[in-house]
Amino acid sequence: MTRTDAIQRPDAGEHLAMTEGVGLFDRSERGKLAVTGDQAADFLDSLLSNDVKSLGEGSGCYATLLTHKGRMLADVRVLRTAEAISLDTERPGLQALFDALRQFRIGYRAELHKRTLERGLLSLIGPDADRLVGRPPGPQEHANLPGTIAGIDVLLVRSDVGIDVICPSERTEDVRAALEAAGAVAIGESAVECLRVERGRPRFGIDMDETTMPQEAAINERAVSYTKGCYVGQETVARLYWRGKPNRHLRGLRLSGEAAPGAALRLEEAEVGVLGSVAVSPAHGPIALALVRRTAVPGDVLRVGEDAAVTATVADLPFDVEAPARDGDDAPT
Repeated sequence: MTRTDAIQRPDAGEHLAMTEGVGLFDRSERGKLAVTGDQAADFLDSLLSNDVKSLGEGSGCYATLLTHKGRMLADVRVLRTAEAISLDTERPGLQALFDALRQFRIGYRAELHKRTLERGLLSLIGPDADRLVGRPPGPQEHANLPGTIAGIDVLLVRSDVGIDVICPSERTEDVRAALEAAGAVAIGESAVECLRVERGRPRFGIDMDETTMPQEAAINERAVSYTKGCYVGQETVARLYWRGKPNRHLRGLRLSGEAAPGAALRLEEAEVGVLGSVAVSPAHGPIALALVRRTAVPGDVLRVGEDAAVTATVADLPFDVEAPARDGDDAPT
């Protein structure tokens, strides 16, 4: 897993801007691709885990690219516009996504386009995001529609925390300046990552990787269709959904002190996982995400690292949900 050793310590003012106003963060480094052609939707539907074929113009979905064994190679945002089906993904998953699209499109009337360097992506985060863009997209996540900011044509996309603005890369700074002039507050990665951890959303390359199944990372309800046609990895994912239980679960951790990502987590003497994303939240103190074995349930206290100076209480996600005390009689075996 491509981890960062950073503990996210957001500036209090930036965190306040995101939660009570609107923050502005540049995500242009995300990998971006597009697929065009009259069989673009059929092609992507055969490859990705969610129902792409049923998407109408102006809608979208979250999906994964899986191996034949149901492990993740990338997570993908899929947006259907009038011109194309656009994809964006975390950079650790970009090469695998590009390679799969290039390999499997043979036989489909579909063309693949690179867009990473051609498109900028700015995220407006906070309750005032709609006010800054004029006519915002619908309330459902991934809803999208064309718009104009400072005379520049953009695509406005509903995110879980606000609105993403996709624009020509050479006009990104002009769009940024216009949004800041309208009241957006520039924020840093630590603030954005802290909010993500608070909301319990795992990030590919940090909290989930090529060994992870969607059910383990708790993204299956958002990223997997169990009713559409065949796609790569479907058999394994469907079998786990209908017949089994994942061995690991994404959990929140309330830390007694700061601890570095990658530190081992132990329940009694057994290692049950490692720390993923770690943040010092202005609202919750030190918190983290981790994939832990299902023997560790909300309310359990785990030892962190070798010296066990820091402990981690397993919590439900998101972090505004209080974790119940463990009842041993109800613990899974």
